[in-house]
Amino acid sequence: MEQVQIKAMLEEKGYIDESIDPEIKLIEEINRLKKEKNAVILSHFYVEGELQDIADFVGDSLGLAQAAATTNADMIVFVGVHFMAETAKIINPSKKVILPDLKAGCSLAESAPFDKFKEFKTKYPDHKVISYVNCSAELKTLSDIVCTSANAQKIVESFPKNQKLIFAPDKNLGNYLNNLTGREMVLWDGACMVHEQYSLEKIIALMDEHPDAEFIAHPECEKPVLLVAKHIGSTTSLLNYVKKSKANKFIVATESGIFHQMKKACPDKIFLAAPSIDSTCGCNDCSYMKLNSLQKLYVCLKHEIPEVTLPEEVIEKAKLPIQRMLEISK
Repeated sequence: MEQVQIKAMLEEKGYIDESIDPEIKLIEEINRLKKEKNAVILSHFYVEGELQDIADFVGDSLGLAQAAATTNADMIVFVGVHFMAETAKIINPSKKVILPDLKAGCSLAESAPFDKFKEFKTKYPDHKVISYVNCSAELKTLSDIVCTSANAQKIVESFPKNQKLIFAPDKNLGNYLNNLTGREMVLWDGACMVHEQYSLEKIIALMDEHPDAEFIAHPECEKPVLLVAKHIGSTTSLLNYVKKSKANKFIVATESGIFHQMKKACPDKIFLAAPSIDSTCGCNDCSYMKLNSLQKLYVCLKHEIPEVTLPEEVIEKAKLPIQRMLEISK
């Protein structure tokens, strides 16, 4: 459903974002509505801290997919971006899945249009396709299996060494996996706008300024950045690393939302955002993730819109590669 239609529906009800009574206690109301509607709130590490704190489960893409697969709730409220809500719908086709803002997309998913990737795939008829979960539901229908950054190595290594592979859409994660596994996967030329913006020169300067800090990075970062990292891993892996490390200071190259969980887990440790190429752009934040807010979550839960829907044939075709991932990731 288009955002204009959603706004019109809300206006028809006399209830749009701007009309929220400032006296409404949003957190209390959200919790009340959640209980009343038997809804579960799933939040990604990259949304604002207050949205992480109100969630029934907060995690990375793998953890959220696993949570969506096991929930008994009647409705799933996905506080993240569109491809994540689509994944939840594919796993739970009979449940209502809603998203606070339909405009919360993903630059990585947008970098791999279905038609262009379908044409690309025809050039490699003897290749299996591993799609990174950060892609559209339609692209997942062209995949043999899905992966996340948390299980990507395991998924790649589940294929025989002689099996030719395509990895899409993240070329940086694909390059990292090729180096890690010794494979020569064919890579789609896509990237995350947040993780591509880090400046190696500025990171090294910051490391010199803080010699007691450990530099850790997400594998969606470019190869030169990863080469100087002490630890490379998914958001959950980065979080677990700072918990276990004896270091007290970290330079972190991933979306800044993860700092909320890091500070909660390690209140005495210091976390510095890895600098981006343009220090004025706020590139350490995913603008799509930041479209989520408590106000939008309240409106979404109250009116049960915008709802994420998919054609039945897309759900059927995309479900198998996701199920394969979940089975391997147990």
